[in-house]
Amino acid sequence: MSAPGELRELLLSKIADVPDYPKPGVMFKDITPLLADPAAFGALTDALAGLCEQHGADKVVGLEARGFILAAPVAVRAGLGFVPVRKAGKLPGTTLGQSYELEYGSAEIEMHADALSPGERVLVIDDVLATGGTADASLQLIRRAGAEVAGVAVLMELGFLAGRRRLEPGLKGAPLEALITV
Repeated sequence: MSAPGELRELLLSKIADVPDYPKPGVMFKDITPLLADPAAFGALTDALAGLCEQHGADKVVGLEARGFILAAPVAVRAGLGFVPVRKAGKLPGTTLGQSYELEYGSAEIEMHADALSPGERVLVIDDVLATGGTADASLQLIRRAGAEVAGVAVLMELGFLAGRRRLEPGLKGAPLEALITV
């Protein structure tokens, strides 16, 4: 699903291109102007909250760090709980961890071991789907906790990085919703 034309244009108008960041040759998509605009941020929150309802989510997972910014207000708007998935070592107490491969090396994410209950339906929210590694690891964490994946929703998918292809096996039929694909 992509956003309806009017919403898509509003969101795109508030995303700034920053050339050569974080390194030469990269065109960074900066969402901070969108976050600073209450109409655009509200419209984005409404659209993502609508996906929670559409896919029968019981909880929302936000991926560190910009995913927190989007997922927390969506959870409030949709009347659902919010679960942060963080880089390893950032959460107190008992956690579940999941390692995943990066282009050069590996990384690990964690969530609280008691954050999800068996059978709960969880929608994962992030700002960008790039290579799909973090999102795929989050799906594994959700299932290890006994919960079900209701889907993944992102503001923007960078189609040229093939994250969708990497993520599809882990989705196991759950939807991947990108409001904008570039």
